[in-house]
Amino acid sequence: MLKLEGIHVYYGEVHALKGIAFEVREGELVTMLGANGAGKSTALMTISGILRPRAGRIVYEGQELTKASPYDIVKLGAIQCPEGRHIFGGLTVRENMLMGAVRRQDRRGVQEDLAWVCSLFPALEQRMGQTGATLSGGEQQMLAIGRALMARPRLLMLDEPSLGLAPLIVQVIFEVISQLHRQGVTILLVEQNARKALQVADRGYLLETGRVAMSGSVAELRADPQVESTYLGGARA
Repeated sequence: MLKLEGIHVYYGEVHALKGIAFEVREGELVTMLGANGAGKSTALMTISGILRPRAGRIVYEGQELTKASPYDIVKLGAIQCPEGRHIFGGLTVRENMLMGAVRRQDRRGVQEDLAWVCSLFPALEQRMGQTGATLSGGEQQMLAIGRALMARPRLLMLDEPSLGLAPLIVQVIFEVISQLHRQGVTILLVEQNARKALQVADRGYLLETGRVAMSGSVAELRADPQVESTYLGGARA
């Protein structure tokens, strides 16, 4: 479904992505692991068209995205849920979710998807009339994911969905991610919580300073001594 080939991205003179290459097959849940500054979020923003690669190719369902606009990429069904949530604090929960469906014309489908998102995150149904700014951090993360789902993604890109959340909320978020995976949504997950990510993913890539340092199945990554000591706290999960 998605293939990156030799992608180089710069922030001014800073070489952020140094020829990374990876792929995501339809129906997979693929995770990108790595420390802060490894290039994970940069990779997602490049796929989404927010950043432009200086070299390399991005191919999504047979179409080259390297020069496509973010709007056109969303129309193709590649949807990013950004780090930091970036909800609209002055809009209600319902309005925030409808923003995710702004390009859709199927009113009945939109209402059905609103009900579906509320079934995934019951807390949101109770907050429909509240503004986004009044929600807790966990509820804002649920809203950010729900807004992305309202676009009916074929490829859902999640950037640090557990960042800064209480353990109980992290568990809820990852249960929903697992449920979406079982329902056939293709997911590219960027996550610093390697233990949780490797519990739900099929395959993974380890990024270090803008390069793919390692890739493999979840079993292969969990068995690697470097991953175990650096990202899993020295104990097998």
